[in-house]
Amino acid sequence: MAEHLASIFGTEKDKVHCSFYHKIGSCRHGDRCSRRHVKPTYSQTILVSNMYKNPSLKPDCTLGDDEIQRGFEDFYEDMFLELAKYGEIEELKICDNVGDHLLGNVYVKYHREDDAQKAVDSLNNRYYAGLPVWAELSPVTDFREACCRQYDSGECNRGGYCNFMHIRKPARSIVRDLFEGQELTLREMRRVERERRRQREPPSYSRRSPRSGSHTPSPVRSPRNRRRSQSPPRY
Repeated sequence: MAEHLASIFGTEKDKVHCSFYHKIGSCRHGDRCSRRHVKPTYSQTILVSNMYKNPSLKPDCTLGDDEIQRGFEDFYEDMFLELAKYGEIEELKICDNVGDHLLGNVYVKYHREDDAQKAVDSLNNRYYAGLPVWAELSPVTDFREACCRQYDSGECNRGGYCNFMHIRKPARSIVRDLFEGQELTLREMRRVERERRRQREPPSYSRRSPRSGSHTPSPVRSPRNRRRSQSPPRY
């Protein structure tokens, strides 16, 4: 019996726990859902709710598609650089759905669970664009299960109100450069930490203790050096 319950946990066959919340960390019914939402006490993934504001949803929007995409890419870059301060990022996903439970949601998967918790604790004391930031640990572990496959192939007929994630994507070159910049920063941090450990070792009679200097690496910086036509509000 226990094995059966474990095998169906979070699936459509589970009549107790909400499969949508388990898969995407959000449910259109919210607290009124008839099934349980089991909030994780630890996770690599965090959810920052309703962060991205798509200008095209405003009735008086006059921006073209290219301008909206450039603004989104600036937002993606800002989110990456800010969230990378808490730890190594494995994945960053931003929803382009229009349903209230997914509207503008930002999902970040860290390499370490401790870094995810650190990010949640810090972000919940922050403001963005004059509004408080709401962050929480998310049960999402596999974005392939959370994303709408029909949307990726251009065949989703539910539109922005689909209950699965419609992920808005920046240019591949931006994603590649950000992750490469993160890897270079982490490599430099590991090098500095090795030097500090060697300097803390007691001097050896057989060889001279290393005296090489060390410096603290700068945080991840933007690999792009371009003028922004529309800079999103900062933290």
